[in-house]
Amino acid sequence: MKWFLHVIVFIPYFNFGQLTQVVHDWESVSNLKNASLSFCVIDLSKGEIIVSKNENLSLTPASTLKLVSTSAALALLGNEFKYETKLYYKGNFDKKTGILYGDLIISGTGDPTLQSENFYKDSENVCLQWAKILKEKGLQQIKGAIIGDASFFERKVPNNWIWEDISNYYGAVPNGLSFVDNKLKVNYLSGEKGSIAKIISTSPNYITQSLTLQSTVKAGANKDDAFAYGDPFSFHKEINGTIPANKKNYEIEIALPDPALMCAEKVYEALMSLGISCESNSISSTYSAISKMDEAQLIYTHYSPTLDKIIYYTNQTSNNQYCESILYTLGNGNADKGLSKIKTYWQQNGLDTSELYMEDASGLGRINTLTTHFQATLLYKISLNKHIYPILKNSLPLAGKQGSMRNIGKGTFIENNLRAKTGYMKRVRAYSGYLTSKSGKELAYSLIFNNYNCSASEAKTHMEKFLIALGEL
Repeated sequence: MKWFLHVIVFIPYFNFGQLTQVVHDWESVSNLKNASLSFCVIDLSKGEIIVSKNENLSLTPASTLKLVSTSAALALLGNEFKYETKLYYKGNFDKKTGILYGDLIISGTGDPTLQSENFYKDSENVCLQWAKILKEKGLQQIKGAIIGDASFFERKVPNNWIWEDISNYYGAVPNGLSFVDNKLKVNYLSGEKGSIAKIISTSPNYITQSLTLQSTVKAGANKDDAFAYGDPFSFHKEINGTIPANKKNYEIEIALPDPALMCAEKVYEALMSLGISCESNSISSTYSAISKMDEAQLIYTHYSPTLDKIIYYTNQTSNNQYCESILYTLGNGNADKGLSKIKTYWQQNGLDTSELYMEDASGLGRINTLTTHFQATLLYKISLNKHIYPILKNSLPLAGKQGSMRNIGKGTFIENNLRAKTGYMKRVRAYSGYLTSKSGKELAYSLIFNNYNCSASEAKTHMEKFLIALGEL
């Protein structure tokens, strides 16, 4: 089997020698011989493919699928879009006594950033801010319930997400009232290699529900290889695997079973801390529409950061929960409608969507596929849109400097000159983004490896050599 670059047109200002050698070297790697390898590179000044290989092969893109979703969201919602979380009351509020004879309702519209570590420091407490506002409005006591209303989003686990993912932080299900990134921090004390590690604390903690964690995690290799299992909406989880040995306070993160309830509880705690009395046995969450909400009185509206900032962190940190929340937002609370809007948008903008198969927005599901031709062409189309191009490009980690690209290309030309959305899952690696090459040309590229038999780090090295060579064009 021979590896050949497909150079579409002869362009004298490009020297393909180093790139050709890298691709030909793949032939000698036995652990790549059964792999599916594909790339496509487009010159942004002309919109022409300059070099490609297997560019029409459908492959699993992992998190590089976020490029398709986040760019469409910027175009369809606008970069200044903000989520609204509204505080209502139902019943009678006696302003003279400060007593609410009724319910306080926290009504979400899917804001994924509420008390998110990307936007709030430890000292910043959004629920306390709300409680202070309510106290300023004269509230002294609630003789009713505090309800976290998450009904704006359907409560559904994407059909193609696997058991190993859905109870872990990166597989947190989107929520109409997300809170603290929809994740729970679990801290371990680990001893000698092979010994059982001990859970020493969890945070944040529920006050109205008992969360049970059955852990068989052992001290092992020097990496986090622990996974939570269970119904994502259940308060019982099993945690298996290994964590590094001899750690006094080693933290892993798993998915919260009910973020809306956690939000309501934290509002309760904030109110109580300010002397506003309420009943802890009346805290709840709901995933069904509350009846007679047209009779509810709006007290306060909380606004999220703008969408451009949310998308920055979505792509910089490859945040699945942010990305899936954006999808539900596009579909007015329904994932399938959101997917339809994304596909329709790109079809209307000249892309062949037969080269794209989406079952989620973040790329967590292995059933998602696209071609590198589609992805590189999408990046070219984005570059033509003066409104979304700078925002989307800036959201991609910079080689040698940021996020998942901080160790890629250090000391080479691509450091500071190449941006990439990365994708990784078992036997899948992908890089897609923009590059200013040594000749000064602006390029869009997509590079995907599937089903390699080498280690993930070895696949990364092969792909890094390709990106470095691409920078020499």
